[in-house]
Amino acid sequence: MTATTIQCHCGAVRIELTGEPLAQGYCHCDDCQAAHVAAYVPFAMYRIPQTRIVSGSPGQWKRKTTPRFTCRDCGTRLFAEPLGLGIRGVSALLLPQGMFKPAFHMQCQYALLPIQDELPHY
Repeated sequence: MTATTIQCHCGAVRIELTGEPLAQGYCHCDDCQAAHVAAYVPFAMYRIPQTRIVSGSPGQWKRKTTPRFTCRDCGTRLFAEPLGLGIRGVSALLLPQGMFKPAFHMQCQYALLPIQDELPHY
């Protein structure tokens, strides 16, 4: 099984991703917008057992209900764990170039900007 290692910007936290993501896309929800100070967030969704923290200890916080994890040293947003789903939404900005292949936009009712591509909107 293919493994990819991603890391925060300072290198203190490293995470190994195994196998293919369940889904990849862009989230436009107001919670992600506020947490990332962005109009939308690119994500790659993995089952929790497909992710392993290799080094470092991410800090946990939440804005509303979704636990989010960041590097304690540099603040890089690493992943979110929607409650009860057994998945982690890994920041696609940390994936190696060419690995992010978005398939859709979600929570488009919160979109701050017009979505100008041909991907499905949910």
